[in-house]
Amino acid sequence: GPGLEIGSYCGKSTVYLGTAFKAAGSLLFALDHHRGSEENQPGWDYHDTDLWDKAADAMDTLPFLRRTLRAARLEETVIPLVTRSTLAARFWTMPLSFVFIDGGHTFEAAANDYRCWAPHVQPGGILAIHDIFPDPADGGQAPYEIYKLALASGLFEELATVKTLAVLRRILV
Repeated sequence: GPGLEIGSYCGKSTVYLGTAFKAAGSLLFALDHHRGSEENQPGWDYHDTDLWDKAADAMDTLPFLRRTLRAARLEETVIPLVTRSTLAARFWTMPLSFVFIDGGHTFEAAANDYRCWAPHVQPGGILAIHDIFPDPADGGQAPYEIYKLALASGLFEELATVKTLAVLRRILV
């Protein structure tokens, strides 16, 4: 079935995921408001001036994602959704085989992504959460906190953790 990536940014991970979904004959929805996360804003460590749209006076990564998808020949496989995660989720009804959470890294943003999208992971489907840092000295804690929520829910079991990526499977109910 189809999958969802939350936080497509300029499309690096989208290409990897989209290539897998293309090979499987399925679709990947790439959800991002394309205005950058907190750490991408001016004055923060991960701000990239090349991504700043002077006319909008805001970040705009959508043109970069579109170029990336075109270059990777994934325009017929990856469907960009340009909005906030909570807004897209309000009327979503489609079960998903895969949800990759790599959006905003505040607790509020990460928790919203988890609460909005985990219920759409079909039994046997995958919930992948990026930037898992059990030790606060290594990185932000919001993704780790939603990882713990997912396990505590009893709806997901851990399959693997590779570096900072946790891969969970929705338990068959």
